[in-house]
Amino acid sequence: MKKIVIYFLMFIFICFILPALLTKNDIATSALDEANNEEESGINQENQENQAENSIQYTEYNYEKYGTIKLLHSKTEEIEEVKLDDYLCNVVSAEMPADFELEALKAQAIVARTYTIYKIQNKKHDNADICDDSACCQAWISKEDRLNRWDENLRESNWAKIEQCVYGTAGKIITYNNQPINAFFHSNSGGATELPVNVWGGGSDMPYLQVVETSGEDEYTQYASEVELTQDELLAKLKEKYSDIQIDFNNDEDIKILEYTDSNRVKTVKFGNHEIAGTEVRSIFGLRSTNFEITKQDGNIKFTVKGYGHGVGMSQTGADSLAKQGSNCEDIIHHFYTDVEIKEVNDLN
Repeated sequence: MKKIVIYFLMFIFICFILPALLTKNDIATSALDEANNEEESGINQENQENQAENSIQYTEYNYEKYGTIKLLHSKTEEIEEVKLDDYLCNVVSAEMPADFELEALKAQAIVARTYTIYKIQNKKHDNADICDDSACCQAWISKEDRLNRWDENLRESNWAKIEQCVYGTAGKIITYNNQPINAFFHSNSGGATELPVNVWGGGSDMPYLQVVETSGEDEYTQYASEVELTQDELLAKLKEKYSDIQIDFNNDEDIKILEYTDSNRVKTVKFGNHEIAGTEVRSIFGLRSTNFEITKQDGNIKFTVKGYGHGVGMSQTGADSLAKQGSNCEDIIHHFYTDVEIKEVNDLN
């Protein structure tokens, strides 16, 4: 009888209980495999999205003219032939901080492209279209040097951002009467831009460069600066240019701002027996702009300065400020350049 019971129990286990256990295990294994597959799929999808983000493909613009330029490297005097938009990546990365707003960088790319084509049409260099000296044309830095100056963890994303702004606006330029404008730009206007006539004495043929106001520039480090000199230091610097200069430092009338421009920059200053243009005063004393005040402090002469640069055209910090307020690149350009159009270079006459 015992044997019959044992056989019966073994029969029940083999026929019913064991298959149930095996099926449960298979279900658990299948669920685990499915979960692992979903996780792996999610990781692969995220990796693909990241790769796609870091390798944005741009349709190459077919420049009918100006697609390749001759760039003069001022230090070596070598001339390099380079694609226009590749060159502009080096320019934009040299001229504007990569952490500025995307729309500000796009505006800078369009401005730099316009400036380049204007320079090509109005040649200054015999065998080259433009040079890499910011004092002559516009700044330029090699990709290798630019990457080395950024933090290592920002290099790839910063360069991708620059490329997005340049290649994403390929072919776009700023025009007035269907011709590229002389697209001047500077670092910080101090609140208002300047007329070219007050900087270089000309500009009547550039009516698109007017005085415009921009808010928010005082939040940038480029907005405010000071230069303080002793009386002897001030006199010595002036004598380098005006050997006969004489100043009575006890007479408040001997150091005095005589005239301002429409944008509140200094036009003329009296130093003793000379009246000197504000632009020249800026150069003599190394001031950041001509928007300054002069005060006496403990016997020293102090220049309190607003803004950075000549003040003509687009303010770069002003562009960034406008972008933070919601303006796109075309809004920014129309703010700083009056009565202009943004066109494709292939549409020029």
